[in-house]
Amino acid sequence: MQLSSLKRVFLCVTMALLAASCGTTAQRNTAVGEKPVNALSFRDLPGWDNDRHDLALMAFQKSCNAANKRVGEGKIPQNLCFIAQQTDPSRAKAFFEENFYPVAQASGERVHYTAYYEPELEGSYTYGYPYVYPLYNRPAELKDGQPYYTRAQINAGALNGRGLELLYLKDPVDLFFLHIQGSGRVRLPDGRVTRVGFAGKNWHPYRSVGQEMVARGFARSGQASADYIKKFMRDNPVQGQSLLEHNTSYIFFREVAGLAPQDGPIGALGVPLMPLRSVAVDPAHVSLGWPVWVGLQDENQIFPRLMIAQDVGSAIKGKQRGDLFFGAGDAAGQAAGRINTSGTFVVLQPRLGNVRVSQNAF
Repeated sequence: MQLSSLKRVFLCVTMALLAASCGTTAQRNTAVGEKPVNALSFRDLPGWDNDRHDLALMAFQKSCNAANKRVGEGKIPQNLCFIAQQTDPSRAKAFFEENFYPVAQASGERVHYTAYYEPELEGSYTYGYPYVYPLYNRPAELKDGQPYYTRAQINAGALNGRGLELLYLKDPVDLFFLHIQGSGRVRLPDGRVTRVGFAGKNWHPYRSVGQEMVARGFARSGQASADYIKKFMRDNPVQGQSLLEHNTSYIFFREVAGLAPQDGPIGALGVPLMPLRSVAVDPAHVSLGWPVWVGLQDENQIFPRLMIAQDVGSAIKGKQRGDLFFGAGDAAGQAAGRINTSGTFVVLQPRLGNVRVSQNAF
């Protein structure tokens, strides 16, 4: 019996990983430009020939120079950035094939994928019913790495009277999901839309509300989708408040100017995210700005496809996590809420350059 295309790539990846596990630390700490021991062929990536490589190239071009401004290892060789900027979209597929090696992760586990989006909410600069749920600016005394007030403490009024309110939203559940997404669009009463983005966090751990609902018997395993959680919270406000505060993590926001309506929010790399071409990763294991080939276990019409590591997330930790950006609005949110699956994760490592890459990168 023939294997499906996805099963074939899992087999290829597994074989490559077994080979990689036999190598030395020096072999795994590959220099950019050297062919890694766990490199695959582009023929091992089912669907590669049918992807819109021109869109992935567009996202990569935006990321290239931004990635090189970051401190640390994993930078993209400057000569490769120059080639990318000069590449015609019609040659995008050839650009990636000629300048990268597909490299399997140094782990045998499949990657767990979720997805996120940019919500559009209703809000106002002025407090007054129904706009009574505050979106806060970053407090001046907040220090990176030092725990601040918890979500429950802030909800109880820890920041009252400080003048930190950026906007007031209409719905507390929408406010919570804005914290989960990290950015959004707020439609004001006069029809204008302002964009808000991540400005800081309280440095308490992210905890899954969906998992807590299952633990408390409010949902079955696999049932707690975003839509299910929202409905439960609105139908059961008392239990909902307790569940929301189970996630002690809290996000602070700022207004973001200068973005065109078609632009996505600004990701961790400092460039606008591109729907279905941007993926959030753990930068301790995957270098921001690098291309990633993403395949999902359920093999839908959208994936597999080439994406660029352009963002991070509080819940995206470890080699086995990826979060896919689906775009803005309700339709993107509904599609993103259905993604909770495993899949393949293949990093494209540059062939050019002399920059050393950390052994944790793959």
